[in-house]
Amino acid sequence: MTSTAEQHRSSETDLSQKLSICNKLCFAIGGAPKEVAASATAFFLQIYLLDIAQITAFQASMVLFIGKAWGAVTDPVVGFFITKSSWTKIGRLMPWMVGCTPFLVVSYFYLWFVPPFINSRFMWYLGFYCLYQTLVTCFHVPYSALTMFLSTDQKERDSATAYRMTMEVLGTLLGAAIQGQIVASAHTRKHCRTHNVSAGYLGNSSGAEVVKSLVHSQEYLSHAKEVYMIAAGVIGGVFVVCTVLMFLGVKEKDDPYGLRTEKHVSFYKGFTLVMRHGPYLILTAAFLFITVAIQLIQSNFVLFCTYAADLRDHFQNIVLTILASAVISIPLWQWFLQTFGKKTAAFCGITWILPFTLMLVLIPNVVVAYVVAVSSGLSVAASLLMPWSMLPDVVDDFRLANPYSKGHEAIFYSFYVFFTKFAAGISLGVSTLCLEFAGYDTGACKQPAAVVYTLKLLIGAAPVAFIVTGLVILLLYPISEDVRLRNKLCLEELRKQSISSRTMEDLNNV
Repeated sequence: MTSTAEQHRSSETDLSQKLSICNKLCFAIGGAPKEVAASATAFFLQIYLLDIAQITAFQASMVLFIGKAWGAVTDPVVGFFITKSSWTKIGRLMPWMVGCTPFLVVSYFYLWFVPPFINSRFMWYLGFYCLYQTLVTCFHVPYSALTMFLSTDQKERDSATAYRMTMEVLGTLLGAAIQGQIVASAHTRKHCRTHNVSAGYLGNSSGAEVVKSLVHSQEYLSHAKEVYMIAAGVIGGVFVVCTVLMFLGVKEKDDPYGLRTEKHVSFYKGFTLVMRHGPYLILTAAFLFITVAIQLIQSNFVLFCTYAADLRDHFQNIVLTILASAVISIPLWQWFLQTFGKKTAAFCGITWILPFTLMLVLIPNVVVAYVVAVSSGLSVAASLLMPWSMLPDVVDDFRLANPYSKGHEAIFYSFYVFFTKFAAGISLGVSTLCLEFAGYDTGACKQPAAVVYTLKLLIGAAPVAFIVTGLVILLLYPISEDVRLRNKLCLEELRKQSISSRTMEDLNNV
């Protein structure tokens, strides 16, 4: 009994120790592969389904929407099972991440494989996209909640989050680089060849006119399928390596903040408490709209460059410029939020993208595109860093308001991902459906004017409207720097009381 008590107190003491750079790096590396794959799917899955797999725009919209919606539904389900999971020798969250990785890699590869049959391709991609979303959820929800089990120190958690966001943006950059550079040859005009087609007699014409139509050749399709599979294999390898490094370098620890109580709080009761917590609802709603805006830009950017801006030979380098700018600016925003506060940093960072998004639509040339790319990277970094830096503060605020209700961290993270992912899925499905209504021509090298106009709306006006709505909601966010520091001091006092109470009980038992 004595050794058990000492071991428990040692675990609690370890939790308050500062994290080493190695710990933070390994934690951050664990989040990179999910972003590598997410970057590849965000930028390229839509155009892959339309031009390589050659399913209709309506079917593509259904794959993207249902897959995202399914992934959103699985978030709270996985969160529920995590709250019911027992602690093991490697923790409560780590077994989920390690166990799902091999299956995740396989499902990701087959998502980028074109089956030999044609009639059932829609079901193939729908099935594997839903499976992929399920397995990503099994990895991402526990990984996100892991932040709360690294340290009780807010500064250490913020520092680990900054490492994580830097590595995740690097992962996004790596995903775009791998996918973009490998598959770039599948989206250039040199794979389009001219066919002469008799158009018949038109009006008073004395003879038949020859109409030129740009189409994709079979050789191009074979090459495109091959390069997409190569990219999928490389990204799958990155996933395995990064997960192993995270497993070796991160130790999951429990937090003794809760007061001693024998009362068990059910998942439903915990869910009700979380959904009634005002700061959580405001933060989730604000970043829901902002995430939808970023998702719209990501998913339609390659199509916009290819068909609306005549930048098809530059899109992969423009994407890399955006992400390189985001990587470089993460430390800037980390310093900014520590100096001026997280709410101020969120406003300044996300507002920055508004004029540049409109500039690209109004002046679509190469020079402007690269200027916009550098500037937009600053806002992309802020949109990635801020919600994950602010969410632990919301959890701390909840812990202080409900000291007897413990173990609900997974609910916070899983439902945050659920709401943002579901909204992004709806926007993605609707945007692809808009292209269908505009007359998107699957496999064509040139699209009708209505499609071009629709792409401009999806890249410009729509994201601006969503971002402004999100920022207005964020004005109501109540956790200022003063409130955050007060919560920190109160939680430290709760931890001391909890540890003291448990130590006395252990001594009485002995």
